[in-house]
This record gives sequence, structure tokens and C-alpha cells, in this order.
Amino acid sequence: MKDPALGIIEFKSVAKGIKATDDMVKKAPVTVIETHPVCPGKYLIMIGGEVAAVEESMKAGLETGGDMVINHIFLPHIHPSVIPALTGTARVEKFESLGVIETFSVAACVEAADIAAKATPVQLVEIRLANGLGGKAYFVMTGSLPDMESSLERAKDYIKKTGMLAGCELIASPHSEMIEKGVYW
Repeated sequence: MKDPALGIIEFKSVAKGIKATDDMVKKAPVTVIETHPVCPGKYLIMIGGEVAAVEESMKAGLETGGDMVINHIFLPHIHPSVIPALTGTARVEKFESLGVIETFSVAACVEAADIAAKATPVQLVEIRLANGLGGKAYFVMTGSLPDMESSLERAKDYIKKTGMLAGCELIASPHSEMIEKGVYW
């Protein structure tokens, strides 16, 4: 997908999330990337499309969601590696050093991944959101050690400001067996 904008809304209510999804797609021409319940009993909507369409659609979703909205983000001009990392379609030619950031919020995780990918020429490997994680989220990226250190620092600085940082690790030289077994992706 080559959409220039991404919008995400997390809800406390599954019913409200389903209604908001319907309102969002009726408001503007957007692509629904994901819309489903996530752990623990929350609901997640992720949309993509042209900047103005995503912005209008997000307004409708937030209005419908009201006090049932936990968190949300609107990312115009997202980094091209964010959507493939979210959808499990990222292609990694070579694993170098690895960075892993874990957050207490889906929205904070995706925004931090975008920040990290834009900071240096690292590659996002995977972004996992909420399911099987107790509502938390994490992303994995790979790149040269200096780039990884810089990108991790930028992403970590952002997440610390939100109070949503659950963990941050740098693996300078990942073991080949761990890569072959798919532990990092």
C-alpha cells in the first residue's frame, strides 16, 4: 500500500469501535487496513489514504468514539516501511543490529516506529499491536549499529514523553539461529 497518511484509533468499547469504523468509511474515501477487537477487550481501527481523506475520517471516528477513545494518532506522510511492518509484508534482505521498542499503547508504538524509520536508514521489520500482548505493542527494526543507536534514541525520547515506554533493547549482533527461527519477526 502506498498511502501517504495513516490514522489509528484505540477504543475501550468493541461496539463503539465497530460503529466508528462504519462512520469513518462513510465520511471519506479511505482504506481500512485493520478493524477488529484487540487485547484486553479493546477495539482498533487503522486506516490509510490521502492526507485530507484520512484527516476527515479520523474526525468522524473521534466524534463517534467520544469518551470511549483511549488513544489515537494521525500520521500524514508516513515512512514507506510502516505499512509493510504492520501488515507482515516487510522484506528484509539483511539483518544487522536490531532495535526493539515496547510500548503500553498501540498509537505510541506506531508513531515511535515512524519516527525511528525517518531518523536514519534503518528498516522496520515488524510492528505487533495488542493481540497476545495484553494490549501492549512493539516494533523491531534492523540497521547498522550507529543508525540503530540513533533511531532507538529518537523513538525512546518520544515515547518517554508520552509515558508509554515499556521497554527498549539494542541487540548489536543478533545470533544467526535466532534470525533463522524468526524470533525477531
